Amino acid sequence: MKLTPMECRVVRLVSLGCTVKQVAVILGRSVHTVDNHKTRAMRKLGVHNVAQLTRQAIKLGISSLDDRLNLQEQSLVRQLEQAKQPLLKF
Repeated sequence: MKLTPMECRVVRLVSLGCTVKQVAVILGRSVHTVDNHKTRAMRKLGVHNVAQLTRQAIKLGISSLDDRLNLQEQSLVRQLEQAKQPLLKF
């Protein structure tokens, strides 16, 4: 079964180590929507964990060993991480 373009985007980002929440921010979708795309993609590919998903992403050319988050994706992940940091009170 073939993956949709959105499922491919989600698989690529998850295979690069992003959490579902990070993928949601990068793609501008809800966490629930991203989780549904990830679950459907894993079912279609017959995998049961992220390690297997990553292997399939590389095998299918969705991601590669050289693939990295682009600058915009990195920036969005950084913003999310900074938003989670507690403010220091002096």
